[in-house]
Amino acid sequence: MKIRTGIGFDIHKLVDKRSLYLGGIAIPYHKGLLGHSDGDCLIHAIVDALLGAMGEKDIGQQFPDTDSRIKDMRSPELLARVIELLDRKKGRIANIDSVVIAEKPRLAAHIPEMKDVLCRILKLGEESLGIKARTHEGLGPIGQGEAIAAWATVLLFFEDN
Repeated sequence: MKIRTGIGFDIHKLVDKRSLYLGGIAIPYHKGLLGHSDGDCLIHAIVDALLGAMGEKDIGQQFPDTDSRIKDMRSPELLARVIELLDRKKGRIANIDSVVIAEKPRLAAHIPEMKDVLCRILKLGEESLGIKARTHEGLGPIGQGEAIAAWATVLLFFEDN
């Protein structure tokens, strides 16, 4: 059995007149994340971690912002496509750990719902998915409430061929 790790990072600017989606759920807030899709930086970081561990091209190459079919697409759909690729490659997820960095809104109360949604897509038990929320202590664009970022790591197993 092969073991592979991956790491993903994403950051998006918060803007008016957009809904805020993180971890596959809508979060009540007066701003949303700017992006070609829904801007869900947590899912985007997980997608990049998975793609990296599979030895595939990154999210920007797999789902380019020049592709009109992806415009405003919800990120759970992008993640489901990556899981289909992982299944075709006969890989399985051992675990994913992630952190979302946002000054506002406070995210801790939303983590159980995020985990529920993501575990269904990822075909994981809750113990295999970590999601943490942190502030940026008022520093930089994230700390000033201008952006939200996320990091994710993944451990994959592949059957030997």
